Amino acid sequence: MSRHHEPTIMTGIALLLPITLTTMAIVLLAPVLPKLMDEFAVVPNHEYLVPMVLTLPALCVALLCPLAGILGDYFGRRKLLLFSFLLYAGVGLAPVFLADLKMILISRIGVGVAEALIYVLSTTMIGDYYKGAERDKWLAGQTAFASMSALLFFNLGGVLGEHGWRTPFWVYSSALVMFALVWRFTWEPSGDAHPDDEAETAPHNLSWAGFPWAKMGLIVAITIYGSVFFYTVQIQAASGLSALGLTSPARIGFLTSVASIGVPLGTFIYSRVGRLGVGRLLLIEFALLAVGFMLMGRAGSVNLFLIGCFINQLGAGLLLPTLLVWSMSILPFAIRGRGTGFWQSAFALGQWLSPLAVTFFALRNGGIMGSFQILSYCAAAGVLVALLASRVQGAEVDG
Repeated sequence: MSRHHEPTIMTGIALLLPITLTTMAIVLLAPVLPKLMDEFAVVPNHEYLVPMVLTLPALCVALLCPLAGILGDYFGRRKLLLFSFLLYAGVGLAPVFLADLKMILISRIGVGVAEALIYVLSTTMIGDYYKGAERDKWLAGQTAFASMSALLFFNLGGVLGEHGWRTPFWVYSSALVMFALVWRFTWEPSGDAHPDDEAETAPHNLSWAGFPWAKMGLIVAITIYGSVFFYTVQIQAASGLSALGLTSPARIGFLTSVASIGVPLGTFIYSRVGRLGVGRLLLIEFALLAVGFMLMGRAGSVNLFLIGCFINQLGAGLLLPTLLVWSMSILPFAIRGRGTGFWQSAFALGQWLSPLAVTFFALRNGGIMGSFQILSYCAAAGVLVALLASRVQGAEVDG
């Protein structure tokens, strides 16, 4: 006989907190990126390899999220999520004890595997437990948790980075706290009809019948494009501030976190304006990203640069819940894990491409500030993408 459960606020929190681990994988280390570059300056191609310490997990997420979704739909979601916390803690701590860049990069692949499972399964379970406006609230809350944790990790990474580039990696042990919360406050969901019942057996579902390929394809394409911009400030603000003369990791981390308040503010604004429709929201979001990048690229002072970062992050904070809620709204229980995996794979792919795009533009346009200006033009082109999406999807996009 299946057990009946009532989701409590702790159930929601237990599933919101894991998203902070995916943020931690990249943001925590951003303030110590200059120290990592110095540490491995003698390694050939370190200009490309060292930033991958931050971004390689995102590439793994981009490749593995669909597989994580398939595994979740087939074996059930909760047990896999619990396992992923243990894996994350183990491989996340590894660089504390490693000296070789290649071995560190291999450990970061392990982080990416765990991150893919955490990212997909925690989000999917929110979709399993909650419906309608309640689901939208918790999904938007998940993005708010991610962005607010970024503020914490910027500062924490900067403070810990003062004691060496290895010290921030100790924070990866916090995955064990997530393990305990999910163990205590969640259950294996049984389906949309009875989300509060605990499944007695694994669903073992691999059918693709009814999968909304066309709609997901459009959402995935826009997500890849938009997510290239989403993490640019969080990854590259330290380099921009360094170009303006700042050298202290703690100071860089603090100032970046202040500018990044725009992300949770944007998420909060989404909770009030989400009913405007996807098409109109995307127009606003890409416009904010473009203006922010332009101000950053033309900044001659730290203050103007931070204003540009804030405007950019306001658009980013609106963008993530817009795309996530849109994708979740078209996915029934039987295929929700796979659909969520495709969306998160797309978002992670853009995240991985982001530093490559910034480096590519920087090498051809006079440095990091020139790169921000090129990204401004690219984001402005996203306004046209939003217009096209609104026309193609029509009422479905604006609903």
